[in-house]
Amino acid sequence: MKGVLRFRKKGKLSPRFVGPFEILERIGSVAYRLALPPSLSAVHNVFHVSMLRKYLTDPLHMVDFEPLQLNKNLSYEEKPVQVVAREVKVLRSKEVALVKVLWQNHQFEEATWEREDEMRALHSELFQD
Repeated sequence: MKGVLRFRKKGKLSPRFVGPFEILERIGSVAYRLALPPSLSAVHNVFHVSMLRKYLTDPLHMVDFEPLQLNKNLSYEEKPVQVVAREVKVLRSKEVALVKVLWQNHQFEEATWEREDEMRALHSELFQD
């Protein structure tokens, strides 16, 4: 299977397993029919037991649903929630003040470093200290 295009990725980057998928029925003693999404319509939906793995639920796989306020052009405005950290970056001839900003509808790991002067100009409500 070297160099075979599997699930849109080639070679080492192709995933070993995809899923999870619901088991629809057991066929014989060693085969199962799975409910595959339309994107995998070219793949036969009956698999041998050796190709399946048990799915263990992981709370990190759960996606939180928060409704977004979409504009007419299907875009939305990013709004900062709070400043998490401050840092001064020392360059050769100047110092730049940075703040780590947590954004609405994003997780803590997705907080970004922004220039403090730009954030104070655009979102002064974050700096009420």
